[in-house]
Amino acid sequence: MRRKELEMALQRVRPFAEPDPAAEQYPTPASIASDMLFTAFSLGDVQDRKVADLGCGTGILAIAASLLGAEEVVGVDKDPKALELAEENARHLGARARFLLADVGEFQGSFDTVVMNPPFGSQTRHADRPFLEKAMEVATVTYSLHNAVTHEFLVRMVSSVGAEGQILKRYKLEIPHTFAFHKKARKDVDVILLRIRKR
Repeated sequence: MRRKELEMALQRVRPFAEPDPAAEQYPTPASIASDMLFTAFSLGDVQDRKVADLGCGTGILAIAASLLGAEEVVGVDKDPKALELAEENARHLGARARFLLADVGEFQGSFDTVVMNPPFGSQTRHADRPFLEKAMEVATVTYSLHNAVTHEFLVRMVSSVGAEGQILKRYKLEIPHTFAFHKKARKDVDVILLRIRKR
């Protein structure tokens, strides 16, 4: 499957009907999800690998991993409604993935790769930290999306646990007016794709 074909498939993933602002349930655009997973695929971290999607939401990253030939895909989220939607999306797109109801801190397993778009910490400071810690615990390689302004914090944190972090891509993430506290019709956020590898 080519990147553009993957993007077209992921455009069929249904978003949240009623997203939770506290959980920062913003959809990952198909263009970013497809480029992120195809990047991981091109570096040998998806096909025939065991992949976990932490905070999987609608399942878009887990579905992309499956469509790119992952051996096993597990999506994890603490929101049962999100998991129902992820399962529906996976069935609709013919993706093979398991979805587990669990808080990220309680999740256990052993994987080759984690892919994730964790909360940026806009509502709860350092909300992405538990996701990063768990990703580095359960997998050898992690691909994670983050607000670009947190770059220095991320580098320090990753280095402190003996891992290496590399910025692979930069994106503009468009956040539409979704919640009452949003003041603009849309907001563009500079986002980085970080690849973390255990030393």
